[in-house]
Amino acid sequence: MKRIVLFSGGSACRAINIALCGKAQLTRIVPAWDSGGSSKIIRERIGLLAVGDLRQALMTMAHGEGRAGDVVKICNARLSSNLGKDEALSEFLFYSQGRHPLLERMEPGLRGAILNYLKTFSSTVGNDFDFRNGSIGNFILAGATLAHNGDVNTAVFVFRKLCSIEGDVWASSLDSDLTLSATLKNGKRVDRQDVITKLSEEDAKVGIAEIELSTASGTPPTANTAVIEALARADLIAFGPGSFYTSLLPHLHIAEIADALADVRCPRVWIGNVLQCRETTDRSLGDLLQGVEALWARVQPQQGRLLTHALENRVLFPFEKTVGAFSYLSHGPSSNETYEAITGEYEDAWSRGQHDGQAIANVLLDLASRQSATTK
Repeated sequence: MKRIVLFSGGSACRAINIALCGKAQLTRIVPAWDSGGSSKIIRERIGLLAVGDLRQALMTMAHGEGRAGDVVKICNARLSSNLGKDEALSEFLFYSQGRHPLLERMEPGLRGAILNYLKTFSSTVGNDFDFRNGSIGNFILAGATLAHNGDVNTAVFVFRKLCSIEGDVWASSLDSDLTLSATLKNGKRVDRQDVITKLSEEDAKVGIAEIELSTASGTPPTANTAVIEALARADLIAFGPGSFYTSLLPHLHIAEIADALADVRCPRVWIGNVLQCRETTDRSLGDLLQGVEALWARVQPQQGRLLTHALENRVLFPFEKTVGAFSYLSHGPSSNETYEAITGEYEDAWSRGQHDGQAIANVLLDLASRQSATTK
C-alpha cells in the first residue's frame, strides 16, 4: 500500500481519513498549538502539549479501521457542560473509578491501563480542576503522557495499542509551549489559535496578513522526529482540508519540517476546502495557494515550488451560494499557478460543505500510484 502523509487539523479530514484506511499506510500530522476547549484547560493546568487534535485523529483512525470498540467509545465520551464543578468531578470519578459499564466489561489489563492513566491525570491536576465538558479521551492521553515522563510519542504509541490502531498519528512538534499568532492586514495582532479561528466578522473582512508560531522561551519551534521520518518515506504528502491559517499553514513555520519537505520528490497535494471560513473570508483558493507558495519562497528560497497539485472543488453555481454563514470557496486566479489543478465535484452529497472522502481518496491514491509507476 502507498504511504500517504496527511497534514490536517483534528476533524476536518475525517471522511478522507476513513476512506483511506485499508487502502494506504496513512500517517496523520496534527497541530501542537491548539489553545481551545479541553486542551486549553489541560495546557494551562499542567503545561502539556495540546492533545485534543491527537485524540480526534486517533479516534478517526480507529473508526476507519473498524476498531470502534469500547475503548473508542470511552475515549470519545465527554463530560457534561451544564453541571457545577462538584457534579462534574463526580461524573469524572464515575469513569476514573471504573464504574462505567463499558469499563466494567473490558478485559482486566486494558481496563487497568485506562484507569491508571485517568488516576495519574487526576492526581496531577487535583480535585479543584474544572472537569466540565472535558474529553475522557483527552484525560486518558494526557495521563499516558504524564505516566511516560512527558513523552507524547510514547503516549500516542500506547494509545494506539489500546485501540489496536495501525495508522500513525503524530503532533508536528513536541514543544509544549507553542503559541500561534496572526497579524491582520490593518496591523492588528490576534494571539492564540482558538481566538484566530473565531475572528469577529469585522476582523475577518480585514483578513489575515501573516501568522507566527512561537515558543514561550523564544527559541524556534522544533519538529517531531517521527514526522521527519514519515515525510522521508512518503509516496504522497497532502495538506488539508482544514483551517488554513490555524491548522495547515503553521506546519511550514517549523524549519525542520520545511527542510524535510524540500528533500522529498513525491507528489505534494493541497486539498482545497469546499467553503470559506472566518479565516478565509472573501479569499479564493488561488489567493490562498499564492500565499502558501509565498511563504515557501521565504522559508526555502532555493527550492522552487512546494505544491505539485491542488484539488479544487467545482462550484456549480453561477452566483454566490452559501452553506450556513459561509460562501463556497471559489477557484480564483490561475495565471500564476505553479501546480497542476485537479478540479472535481468533491462535495459530499449528504453533508453540504463537507468533502466526499472517497472521491478525494481516489485522487490521492491515483496520484501516488502514478508517481510510483514513473519512479520505476
